[in-house]
Amino acid sequence: MHNIENSQKTLSALLATVQDNAARSADFLVPTNQAQFKTAGGQSKIILESFGMPTTQLRVNNVAFGQIAGKAGIDVRTATRLRDGYATEFDGLVNAIWEKETSNRMLRTFLDSDTTAGELRAFVSDKFKTFDNHHLLNAALPQLMESTAQWKVVNAQVTDQRMYLRLKSDVITGEGANKNDLMALGIGLSNSETGCGSVQVFQLYWTLACLNGLQTENRHRSSHITGSRSDHDVWGLLTNEAKDADNKALELKVRDLVTSYASRESFDTVLNQFRAAADDVIQGNATDAVQSLGTVLKLSKVDTTRVLDGLLATIGQAGYSGNPINRATLVNAVTAVANSADADDCDEWQKMGGRVLTLPRGDWARIAQAA
Repeated sequence: MHNIENSQKTLSALLATVQDNAARSADFLVPTNQAQFKTAGGQSKIILESFGMPTTQLRVNNVAFGQIAGKAGIDVRTATRLRDGYATEFDGLVNAIWEKETSNRMLRTFLDSDTTAGELRAFVSDKFKTFDNHHLLNAALPQLMESTAQWKVVNAQVTDQRMYLRLKSDVITGEGANKNDLMALGIGLSNSETGCGSVQVFQLYWTLACLNGLQTENRHRSSHITGSRSDHDVWGLLTNEAKDADNKALELKVRDLVTSYASRESFDTVLNQFRAAADDVIQGNATDAVQSLGTVLKLSKVDTTRVLDGLLATIGQAGYSGNPINRATLVNAVTAVANSADADDCDEWQKMGGRVLTLPRGDWARIAQAA
């Protein structure tokens, strides 16, 4: 069994956080007409006064606030302005909607030590599948430790929206776009306990000089909400035993995916893509090429500037220094942004790098010839 922990004890910290969160977690299935929404001092709360327990006040965090606003049909920016400037009126509107358009919701919470107060972290459908972070880790970690890929943790984090765990192989490595451009196969896991994403297992490709990570379409997603209306309705009828069995099936799927993604063959395919990308040389000005790339990717001016900063970092690193600027260089310029992005934006930058690697010839020509 291989030790996948890194020198910073990142996995140990992640496990401690996940275990602590699981111990504090509590879910309530609540008809909205039996809950009260109230705001004071810019902090919204949901007050529960029935369900066979003492009155419970739940502080609404930003994720849950956005979900409450969305369910009420209010843009979150408008809802925030109303909460901060017209709290009484906003509370009245939400409570009226909850009364007149009653629906059953799952309130996902972290309870405080006295259990009569806590944080509302998600306001989701009562059909939400509670496949939580500890389920995902329990399924994946034994396979990661037993894998011949010899995985090592690169980074991990739990946010209000998602949990992330990314690893790289110590043995499945090779040269990418240029000589000394060393790369390693990686694997990633992510999950959302709060309705902000699916259960995901995905392949990563790490540039070792900078630990920029790239994601391609080699990924599997399992939704927390059943796909068809009939399945959606059936989920609410299942016993806890049946729901546990459904979660067990997903755990087995995750186990097998973790094993199958430790593939030398798929890694070599991406190495060959990088080598081919080195032949797609920028013909025009590098700054203009980045501006054109920003247009193709529909980036904001701020994000386009961040890619330009990533380009400046890339052209000075091993495997790129002294070589012509090419498509592979721009892939690394894009994925470099992930290293400084918010945790919940990191995946998008890594996936965007995969898009650059496989851009259609017409889009690439616009970038390469920009002047």
